[in-house]
Amino acid sequence: MKTFIIIPTYNEKENIENLIRKIFSLKIFDLDILIVDDNSPDGTAMVVENLKAEFPSLHLIKRAGKLGLGSAYKTGFNYALSHEADYLFEMDADFSHQPKYLPTILAELKNNDLVIGSRYVVGGEMISPWWRKFLSRLANFYIQLVLNLSVRDATAGFRGYRAEVFQKINIRQIMSEGYSFQVELVYLVKKAGFKIKEIPIIFPDRKYGISKIAFWEIFKALTTVLRLRFNPHAN
Repeated sequence: MKTFIIIPTYNEKENIENLIRKIFSLKIFDLDILIVDDNSPDGTAMVVENLKAEFPSLHLIKRAGKLGLGSAYKTGFNYALSHEADYLFEMDADFSHQPKYLPTILAELKNNDLVIGSRYVVGGEMISPWWRKFLSRLANFYIQLVLNLSVRDATAGFRGYRAEVFQKINIRQIMSEGYSFQVELVYLVKKAGFKIKEIPIIFPDRKYGISKIAFWEIFKALTTVLRLRFNPHAN
């Protein structure tokens, strides 16, 4: 069973080599890593390119510019599915998503269609400034309320999917970009009747580099929720 881990990057030169080595050191059977780089000016793609000789199952897609998180995942999912992936993972490159949780998520995919590394189930935690934790909690409460969604951490970007999910959900029809992509996709997975499980993770702040999330992304996520609630046939 082939596993693809898809990691979008923009200016992650300080993190990416260490992350790739950490993931491959887990010795997950039949594992591929795909880096989708949005033309990082810091040379992230070059670091990955230099590692490909050492790791034959490391893949790199270099894009023309900063095209967004949702677009990166659509590109990554399509690439992984075209390479016969059975399990597809999303994760960030900044070590807020710790590689040590990957084997647990993979094991849970034997009996679930989507497994989320969650900050908001028992045992999970977000280690961040109070205002970031407040905004994240508020956004997830709003999502649960408006969409009647039982998922506690709908904005989470640390996830594993069974390939069967994308046989029923056409990711090209997802309208959201940026971080609201995560909300729309988990909503569609739930709406399609797939089985979702959340497992607890500790989510620390990044040590190196600069956070990519902007306040306007939060606004976009809120409008995405309203669109999904009041225009349910848009997808």
